[in-house]
Amino acid sequence: MVQVLVTCPPMLKNIDTVKPLFERHHILLGTPNVTQTMTVRELIDIVPQYDGWIIGDDPATREVFEAGKKGKLRAAVKWGVGVDNVDFDAARRLDIPISNTPNMFGKEVADVALSYVLALARETFVIDREVRRGNWIKPTGISLSGKTAALVGFGDIGSNVAKRLLACNMNIIAYDPKYTPRAGMEIMSVNDWPDGIDRADFIIFTCSLTKENYHMLNDAVLRKVKKGVRIVNVARGPLIDEPALIRGLESGTVYSAALDVFETEPLPIDSTLRKFDRCIFGTHNGSNTKDAVIRTNELASSILLQYLGIK
Repeated sequence: MVQVLVTCPPMLKNIDTVKPLFERHHILLGTPNVTQTMTVRELIDIVPQYDGWIIGDDPATREVFEAGKKGKLRAAVKWGVGVDNVDFDAARRLDIPISNTPNMFGKEVADVALSYVLALARETFVIDREVRRGNWIKPTGISLSGKTAALVGFGDIGSNVAKRLLACNMNIIAYDPKYTPRAGMEIMSVNDWPDGIDRADFIIFTCSLTKENYHMLNDAVLRKVKKGVRIVNVARGPLIDEPALIRGLESGTVYSAALDVFETEPLPIDSTLRKFDRCIFGTHNGSNTKDAVIRTNELASSILLQYLGIK
């Protein structure tokens, strides 16, 4: 019997949406209890037992694929858009067909990014916390109209964020080496990061993580920004040098930050970031809507079945 392993938490929580598809083909699903990711050691032990693997944010390393190849593994799909945790080259060298599910969450993650921008501008989350404590506070926020956002990444997510920011009458500076103008969107493109970053009231990260942009927001960049800048990250944690961000928050260079992702996930309980009341923290959950998860479950499953030669 063909067996398929699923280690992606959003898919696992909604596995009933695709169970009939696998049952129809007499495929046995492996659905371990995964909160965020499995370890390399756990994966090396379990992956070889399966013909197919739908990957979450797990460390899908060369060692894991080699172990899988020595066992039953014949194909894999990375659930979602981000691919920085998967060694695609290793899988292909081992003749393991693999792909991700691109362009699935642009609107959903953009919605979260906009909600973070609005919350940082008006401090609605601070008001909520204080009301719950019995306090009646009225912090003075900032208007979005006329403000400038530095948008790092202009792919599916970034372009959808841009649409929402433009609806708020904001100005946008886009940083993306593959930037392509979009009809009806008045955006300034800058080729070299961080040229012009001193004009930004918000810096919003929506790009993929690569070796080249690791810690692209660091002390050197923060010395160039406008004092009181607000930072949003709905992409990948390591784009930001967290100790540098902490120093920026402590000095007031950075007024506040909204982070859906971190260098270490879950955010360690002793992280200094936790002490900043004006910051908002998420759980790497920007894409997680019922609609998008079902859509991606179906696509990931269909791609994997195709790789396994099952129609």
